[in-house]
Amino acid sequence: MRIHAIIVAAGSGIRAGGAVPKQYRLVAGQPLLRHAAARLLAHPSINGVTVVINPECRALYDEAVAGLALPEPIAGGATRQLSVLAGLEALAVSPPDIVMVHDAARAFVPAAVLDALIAAFGDAEVDGACPALPQVDSLRRGEAGRFSGSVDRENLWRVQTPQAFRYPALLAAHRAAAPGATDEVAIALAAGLSVAITPGDERAFKVTEADDFAKASAMTSYSSRAASGFDVHRFGPGDHVWLCGIKVPHDAGLIGHSDADAGLHALTDALLGTIAAGDIGDHFPPSDERWRGAASDQFLAHAAELVRARGGIIDHVDVTLICERPKVGPHRDAMRARIAAILGIGLERVSVKATTTEKLGFTGRQEGIAAQAMASVRLPESIA
Repeated sequence: MRIHAIIVAAGSGIRAGGAVPKQYRLVAGQPLLRHAAARLLAHPSINGVTVVINPECRALYDEAVAGLALPEPIAGGATRQLSVLAGLEALAVSPPDIVMVHDAARAFVPAAVLDALIAAFGDAEVDGACPALPQVDSLRRGEAGRFSGSVDRENLWRVQTPQAFRYPALLAAHRAAAPGATDEVAIALAAGLSVAITPGDERAFKVTEADDFAKASAMTSYSSRAASGFDVHRFGPGDHVWLCGIKVPHDAGLIGHSDADAGLHALTDALLGTIAAGDIGDHFPPSDERWRGAASDQFLAHAAELVRARGGIIDHVDVTLICERPKVGPHRDAMRARIAAILGIGLERVSVKATTTEKLGFTGRQEGIAAQAMASVRLPESIA
């Protein structure tokens, strides 16, 4: 079977609050939509994923899914039903056998839920399948602030997504559907299709209210990483040096392809090391003229962005500058503040120190400056 998934992400998500629609808000350092798409893309039986979006959010979308193997998004409609239909119609050029329709707000669906959905189509009489959980809480009717009756919970189910269907059957059902359907099961049942119930999972909950983001974050497990960096630059002609992003007056300069900021170079390598992303020369080779004389803050910002793209959280950074001169102490607070600003972290997470080698070695002879750095980050191992 050729299986394709559609993620519906065209809604406004206003109940969840925030400055952007909920599908673009961050959980464990990554947008909700990215979690949803990555889960489906990672499943070996799913051949492709298409996302339906509000075109006005295209910039948010591009940022959220950068680097993922996704085709051009589809413009959604005024309702969820119209958005799904737009996604289905877009697949008609090369129709799949099975289509899954998934809500971006249910971003943490376990692989076992997808496995069960796919297995349901081993029954030739099944037109579709939907993960669901049995209703276990007591149900009551109420009005005017008072209970007025009971509802039998037997045979009641809480439906989830993705909901999967044989593509031709679902497309025909959607084309014929009356307005107002809330999900594909409702449309399928109205069209007389057979829909199997497959096991759902509490982890596939729908992020709806603001508090749901805290619930999603609490599901994330992290591993701690620490790495070091080291850099050296020799003195040459000049009247200042750049150290940790601060221009420090001196009777010599530092020689390097960029601005020769040994402190930021060492820290860049430390951050790259936490995600095993090589070293500064891999990303900004000295053979590339674009980086001649370049400010090193962009190197550090790039490393920090790579960490965040992995969902990482920068916990703490520490830089030690090794030199006889210039004196670092008068500039330490400015250096800490500059590093904090580049990394987008609190000042309390940044340490800058200085030491000498008691006039021993090349730094003792004032031939250059050395710097060593440590960085510690947390990376999400998985969202359960």
